Amino acid sequence: MFQLSVQDIHPGASAGSKDEAIRQVAAALAQAGNVADGYVNGMLARELQTSTYLGNGIAIPHGTTDTRDQVLKTGVKVFQFPQGIAWGEGQTAYVAIGIAASSDEHLGLLRQLTHVLSDDDVAEQLKNAASAEELRALLMGEKQQASLKLDNDTVQLDVAAADLTTLQALNAGRLKAVGAVDSRFVSSVINDMPLNLGHGIWLNDSAEGNLASAIAVSRSATPFEFDGQQVAMLLTVAMADSQPVNVLKRVSDLIINQKADRLVNADGATLLALLTSDDAPLDDVLSAEFVVRNEHGLHARPGTVLVNTVKQFNSDITVTNLDGSGKPANGRSLMKVVALGVKQGHRLRFTAQGEDAEQALKAIGDAIAAGLGEGAA
Repeated sequence: MFQLSVQDIHPGASAGSKDEAIRQVAAALAQAGNVADGYVNGMLARELQTSTYLGNGIAIPHGTTDTRDQVLKTGVKVFQFPQGIAWGEGQTAYVAIGIAASSDEHLGLLRQLTHVLSDDDVAEQLKNAASAEELRALLMGEKQQASLKLDNDTVQLDVAAADLTTLQALNAGRLKAVGAVDSRFVSSVINDMPLNLGHGIWLNDSAEGNLASAIAVSRSATPFEFDGQQVAMLLTVAMADSQPVNVLKRVSDLIINQKADRLVNADGATLLALLTSDDAPLDDVLSAEFVVRNEHGLHARPGTVLVNTVKQFNSDITVTNLDGSGKPANGRSLMKVVALGVKQGHRLRFTAQGEDAEQALKAIGDAIAAGLGEGAA
């Protein structure tokens, strides 16, 4: 994991324009020996090609591909502009993260940072942070509350199971594997009877051994009966804070509204969307899957092309990295799209709901096939 030092961070900076802010960042990179003096021209040129504004008040100015020879060693400089810098199109940046990289080595850093910065509350804290130490802690995720673990690592569908014990053991094992519970939790949830929520959905948890908030889901390939009651799916909850409550509320609402079958029949991506998002797709939503062929995946430049394509349409559009966490993201947010960690060959599922949903999905597919501004692979 990339480590950021306090020497890389410049709090309380000021600039009269975007160009002036970029020149400050470039000068810091040059002074640290990361780049030659000419790299600033590439950073300014990049903004003319595509804005480096990510969202949530954060921009990541960096050079063009033809100025990579100006990079002497990979590095990052962070400038905080508390008064805000107009970054174009009505967007205001409060933090500029200048990146110097001679190849794709910066992409891991970018994904790490965008994962942290995708939290709206963290972005506001970055704007108001009073010291380099505080900014560093926020950027490295040291002050960030651990997010609920509920993704492809904790969900298993089509389980060959004919009894509840099998589902209980699978869920307990996955929660322990991700570090959310200890052996006391495992023993408790395997030996205690789960609660039947109805419609084949069961729930269990433990008052002991909760280390982090996480939810494991096992769904049987074929529903079976236990004591005359149907079993299709088991949710096992580890609760270290209140985060799982929202998931349980979504499950409850689906059951109350006679829509539990959506949980029982959905594929993995849709199931995660139903459990983790209040804006999960409705029954009339359209969806399509595309494979990203870009050599370096969805970093800032192709990500911007994708987001700009999405923004041309009025439909509500989400994107899910089927080869990543499996959680949906807002297709209009560059920060959240880049944070998906999309690499070459990853499959993306787009869902669209609205009057121009079909046209939107076609345009997205065409843009991905064309290489998202980097040429077709």
